This record gives sequence, C-alpha cells and structure tokens, in this order.
Amino acid sequence: QVQLVESGGGLVQAGGSLRLSCAASGSIFTINGMGWYRQAPGKQRELVATITGSGRTNYADSVKGRFTISRDNAKKMVYLQMSSLKPEDTAVYYCNADVIADLRLGVQGYWGQGTQVIVSS
Repeated sequence: QVQLVESGGGLVQAGGSLRLSCAASGSIFTINGMGWYRQAPGKQRELVATITGSGRTNYADSVKGRFTISRDNAKKMVYLQMSSLKPEDTAVYYCNADVIADLRLGVQGYWGQGTQVIVSS
C-alpha cells in the first residue's frame, strides 16, 4: 500500500510564505510525476504545480512566479514553496503522485489527505 502524507499547512497573513511537504511511503518501485492540487470551498480541485521525475515543472498561471515545486527522489518527497500568498490561495492542498508499486500493475495515482492553507487579508 502506498501512502502520501502532507504537512506544512496553516494560517498566514497575505504576503507571507509557507512550505508544504509531502512524503510518500509504502511499497514503491518508482515514482513518476508528482504534483500539488488545491480545492477551495465550493470550487473544483485544480492543479497548482507538477514536477516530472527528471525535474521538469509546470505551474498554474495563478501561481507562476510565487510558488516553486521541487522534489527529493531519494527521500520520496515533494515540496511546494509558496510566497507572496494571497487570500485567494486559501484552500486545502493535496499531494498527488503517479506511482509504480508493482511492475505488473503499472502506474497508479495516489492522493494525500490534504493540508489546509488559510491566507488572511
């Protein structure tokens, strides 16, 4: 079984910074893409940023220049450094990973339980 556990959320004032972390554990052969998504109250879950196994990144337009995604393959972790936070960044942030746990099963997507980020104005 594969688990993703996020940490680092909290309450911050507008203009502040937070760093989210996500640790993958369990029976993992390899991890392909990893990413962060968020869901605000009453809205659909949306992509924030993704990173491939080789480090290629992709960002939502709304966070470009403010957020940075990175990963540590040896530790099976992905991070999201968030700066210049805005009230509209308030959401539950979810970690996602495309994992090969068993070569016979191929790639499967996993989600963390989410971590709340609240940005006050």
